[in-house]
Amino acid sequence: MATESAPLALPVLPLDDEVVLPGMVVPLDLSDSEVRAAVEAAQAAAGTEPGKPRVLLVPRVDGTYAGTGVLGTVEQVGRLADGDPGALIRGRDRVRIGAGTTGPGAALWVEGTRLDETVPEPLPGHVGELVKEYKALATAWLRKRGAWQVVDRVQAIDDVSALADNSGYSPFLTTGQKVALLETTDPVARLKLATQQLRDHLAEQDVAETIAKDVQEGVDKQQREFLLRRQLEAVRKELRELNGEQEGEESDDYRARVEAADLPEKVREAALKEVDKLERSSDQSPEGSWIRTWLDTVLEMPWNERTEDAYDIRGARAVLDAEHSGLDDVKERITEYLAVRKRRGDRGLGVVGGRRGGAVLALVGPPGVGKTSLGESVAHAMGRTFVRVALGGVRDEAEIRGHRRTYVGALPGRIVRAVKEAGSMNPVVLLDEIDKVGSDFRGDPAAALLEVLDPAQNHTFRDHYLEVELDLSDVVFLATANVLEAIPEALLDRMELVRLDGYTEDEKVVIARDHLLPRQLERAGLDKDEVTVDEGALRRLAGEYTREAGVRTLERSIARLLRKVAARHELGERELPLTVTEADLRDLIGRPHHVPESAQDPAERRTAVPGVATGLAVTGAGGDVLYVEASLADPETGASGLTLTGQLGDVMKESAQIALSFLRSRGAELELPVADLKDRGVHIHFPAGAVPKDGPSAGVTMTTALASLLSGRLVRTDVAMTGEVSLTGRVLPIGGVKQKLLAAHRAGITTVIIPKRNEPDLDDVPAEVLDGLDVHAVTDVRQVLELALSPAVSGAAPEVPVAA
Repeated sequence: MATESAPLALPVLPLDDEVVLPGMVVPLDLSDSEVRAAVEAAQAAAGTEPGKPRVLLVPRVDGTYAGTGVLGTVEQVGRLADGDPGALIRGRDRVRIGAGTTGPGAALWVEGTRLDETVPEPLPGHVGELVKEYKALATAWLRKRGAWQVVDRVQAIDDVSALADNSGYSPFLTTGQKVALLETTDPVARLKLATQQLRDHLAEQDVAETIAKDVQEGVDKQQREFLLRRQLEAVRKELRELNGEQEGEESDDYRARVEAADLPEKVREAALKEVDKLERSSDQSPEGSWIRTWLDTVLEMPWNERTEDAYDIRGARAVLDAEHSGLDDVKERITEYLAVRKRRGDRGLGVVGGRRGGAVLALVGPPGVGKTSLGESVAHAMGRTFVRVALGGVRDEAEIRGHRRTYVGALPGRIVRAVKEAGSMNPVVLLDEIDKVGSDFRGDPAAALLEVLDPAQNHTFRDHYLEVELDLSDVVFLATANVLEAIPEALLDRMELVRLDGYTEDEKVVIARDHLLPRQLERAGLDKDEVTVDEGALRRLAGEYTREAGVRTLERSIARLLRKVAARHELGERELPLTVTEADLRDLIGRPHHVPESAQDPAERRTAVPGVATGLAVTGAGGDVLYVEASLADPETGASGLTLTGQLGDVMKESAQIALSFLRSRGAELELPVADLKDRGVHIHFPAGAVPKDGPSAGVTMTTALASLLSGRLVRTDVAMTGEVSLTGRVLPIGGVKQKLLAAHRAGITTVIIPKRNEPDLDDVPAEVLDGLDVHAVTDVRQVLELALSPAVSGAAPEVPVAA
């Protein structure tokens, strides 16, 4: 039974959600103003009284003070482990709190009565048994935690009150349980309460260990999952109680998450139906896992998130010009799109008929012209997020539309994943290499793209996995391709075609100077002040060391050049700073690989003999120069007919037959020895035999080569031609004029012959290319022969190449 002594005047040191019992030693942070005020007041009072400064430690739960506190002495004032000021306080005796009083300092002073909790000796039998039970329970709990040193200290405590108060160190006790121990003034009753609390905790531990043991001893999979979920619920319940949370504030409460999310109405209804199914399903059902994954995907989608478009039209064009040289068609189209979007927004026409103002563009051109990097620049100029979807090699329709949820490991399609990754409903999505999409028994991905890229349908796109409508009408889709013919016609019809036919030599020099050279200098560890490449060297790199529509090989050549410079500097062979000129290129990276035909010795040119003509073609890598060689078989061999080599397609073979038939029928009119065509075999060869070739545009080239062969007149080295020929000698229109003229310009050709009906296509050719070319538009083969064949040498017999 506790007895009271004379009242004491003590400064109050409040403890928020913490309890200190007699015998406990605790460090307190003096950064807290109330703690500091109490300690300073105690120190001030200690100056007039003997002994250590004394404070009254009182628990404060939810702003309410307990009726009983603990007399504590300030053992030491100094620094805590983290460097903050602190005080070490030892709990001494329980104190019943009385009325307020006055004292020095800013602390609250109260009168308190110290409680005497001495238990008379010898201990009654039942109290002794209680002491033994508590020590046994405490020892068992401490041994499980591996606290062997604390076991000896607990065993050495004989005082009933001190033994009960020792449970204040137990981490599993809640604040309410510790307050109950503090306010229980009878030592025996307090020890009973501490024993019961410890016994309950050990029982919970024993149950958990028994469950774990039973699980490990061989319960089947469903029972194990059931028990683990129950344990998880119990742990969450304890965590909620420790954190002061209300029942039902579970982080994965899908119903609350769905109701709180900003979802479209139909999507919300579908999500709530799935939540109802989840609540009805058992924990062992695999359907529950599918539903959770689906709900997580739906909740992570940015249904109503949109980035604001940058309507600074001039600024957007400046961004595009700064990041890419040339490509005016694409830049104009993006500028037009932004201007229209701005005007629609100003007039409140952002959504018309449920559709927003997206765009679907197809960027078609050879490799290396900047189609992929252009997508990032477009997103940058518009202020939108950018996502790239690689379609090369995709053969499964589910990659586009997603898998049905019934399949194990089902996922949404790449379009949905791209929108989710972007975090907004109006990103710029680059569909890279759309011409490389294949098809097999799993479906045709190109057919699935029809709905995605159709502006009239994609506002209600349905993914097989989500099975709810997704609005893609505000997305800017940029599809890239190398070969236009490889894109299905129905898919191409849904996209606005923008051709990127390659760069002129001047554009390549600008790109190399402004973009490629700075990037490669950084990668080579060189500073722009250390190495300078003059314009003449860049122009020769573009013209003679590379021959391509894009700039990838040019960038590799620049990288190789800078690596050579860096290596020679480290070897002490070159000093920096260095200016690389045109004359230095051969020493650094060797001889050029693509010297123009016009720059070679006349005797070494391909057209130095009759029967060789220069044509123009379009390949997957852009425009290219194509040579056609013709020869006649020796009459003694008895060979006849037409032989074609060079891996030619059916259309090109038919063009060769047409060219030969035209010369046989009109040879006399053209003053050609057509008798040779009847009695001797004709062989037409296209070099680079490993490369497949097809198309009708080499018709005039083959006709010219045969006419040169029969007449003995050389084909002019500086002339290249393209055009389909008919049986009557008409020159018919062809495609790819811009790419072919760019190729002729790169190859050093100065005169180009094209069909008359292709003259409108010259508007697409850059002005600097047209200024360097003499373009002749013709309607008849006779005009071609007049322009292409060199004048006949009077009195000289034609030298006809003969195939043995």
